[in-house]
Amino acid sequence: MSQVAPRHHKTKCVVWDLDETVWNGTLLEHGGTTLRDGVREVITTLDERGILHSVASKNDPDLAMRRLEQLGLAEYFLYPQIGWGPKSESIRRIADSINIGIDTVAFVDDQPYELEEVHHSLPEVLCIDAAKTRHLPLMPEMSPRFVTSDSSIRRQMYRSEQQRRSEEHDFHGPQEAFLATLKMQMAISPAGREDLCRAEELTQRTNQLNTTGYTYSFEELDAFRASPDHLLLMASLDDKLGTYGTIGLALIETGPLTWTIKLLLMSCRVMSRGAGGVFISQIRRMARDANVRLLAEFIENDRNRMMYMTYKFNHFSEINRQGKVILLDNDLSRVQPDPDYITVTASSLQRETGEERYHG
Repeated sequence: MSQVAPRHHKTKCVVWDLDETVWNGTLLEHGGTTLRDGVREVITTLDERGILHSVASKNDPDLAMRRLEQLGLAEYFLYPQIGWGPKSESIRRIADSINIGIDTVAFVDDQPYELEEVHHSLPEVLCIDAAKTRHLPLMPEMSPRFVTSDSSIRRQMYRSEQQRRSEEHDFHGPQEAFLATLKMQMAISPAGREDLCRAEELTQRTNQLNTTGYTYSFEELDAFRASPDHLLLMASLDDKLGTYGTIGLALIETGPLTWTIKLLLMSCRVMSRGAGGVFISQIRRMARDANVRLLAEFIENDRNRMMYMTYKFNHFSEINRQGKVILLDNDLSRVQPDPDYITVTASSLQRETGEERYHG
């Protein structure tokens, strides 16, 4: 089967077969498998770009993982699925575990049957013949425009998330009590020029927790950052287990009487931590202190209903629809305090020129 590239595909995770794909030979038949030429270089190159890796292999799980450890590759593979079921189901479980859209997954296998099975069941997945492994770093689907500081540690951030999930599973008590053990710290600040690569990446990569789906280039974001009529805010999160990196972005059009949230997006990794609500609460306080009305645009799709519910929970109500755009109005008289389990630092929101815009 030839490579099948869904339109506008941008890869967040490459899922690998093992036999005759990552290594030469069939593990259960020969045992003495050797790493295929170029595979290590491809995996490490994509990892440095922030592209994750996993495994969907019909194999013995213990033997396969032991062999990956011997080859020095086990640490690169998140949520490996090794067993005897359909590979399409393995890919679904991987995407669910990482919390990414199935249309951001690429699958590499040497068997035409397996490629066809995945393509038939999951046409959104980019299916690639293992013979083309060396070409992966050259593919536009694997070539983000920017490699940011968050990109280079993305795998480590997901490893930390696995540890959080494990600790939460073993914790006995209410969720808020568990979250308090993480000692989370959120920082909200105006975007600096050094943040714009990550900001563009967020608008391009974040599909599920995105209120409007608007995408912006580095140059457009830089113009918003310098504009007296806009606020471009970034949010980052850390806890005792490490950093989540930059996890949120908001673009606000700031008129003299009305502010409008044009775009609000959050990383899928932090929504269950209540980070979205905390970010919105900070924006609401800013609008209240500036004595302006706060509106928000929302464009509904089949993925972002959680963001709509987050708006509703934070006292936004629908007042108008124009085509696909829903306009929401906020009741600023009811701004709930931040939860006790998270410490929020909101930097003084000023332009780089020093001109005062808002003091938090």
